[in-house]
Amino acid sequence: MSRADAEARTLFAEHGSASLPVDPEKVAQNLGAMVIHQPTPADLSGMLLRRDGQIVIGLNANLPEARQRFALAHLVGHLHLHRSRELLLDTVDRYSHGSLASMPTDREEAEANRFAGALLAPEGVVRRMAAEVDFATAAQLVALLAPRFGLTEATMGYRLISLGIILDV
Repeated sequence: MSRADAEARTLFAEHGSASLPVDPEKVAQNLGAMVIHQPTPADLSGMLLRRDGQIVIGLNANLPEARQRFALAHLVGHLHLHRSRELLLDTVDRYSHGSLASMPTDREEAEANRFAGALLAPEGVVRRMAAEVDFATAAQLVALLAPRFGLTEATMGYRLISLGIILDV
């Protein structure tokens, strides 16, 4: 298990809830962050600022809800895993699954992506649900699970592939 998976599992256990989808805003607030949803330029997903003991996470309110949820979980990953960075700006293409950015070369970005997936779609819950639903194709499984976790189909597909539940969508 990677560090990102282990840390996401711990945060989910400490700050998550029994119901789905996981609320990344609650997790961020429990870590002392103020979360602000504000329209920003189209290419900016969000930002993380740590200054003078304050933590602010800003999200692009123009993004669809599922994208905002992933962006927030991604930034919580940076907050929790990469404590030395005072300011971080995340662009839309930096971690959008289904593109080359879904496999970033930057170790911190890859770790924040993995953390976000593990926080929003905890492995044990995903495996249990995948075993319980009736589906004929990988695409059907993705379509069934994505709304339950509040994820885009692309992100859910990537999570299922990363867990070895499906090979491709």
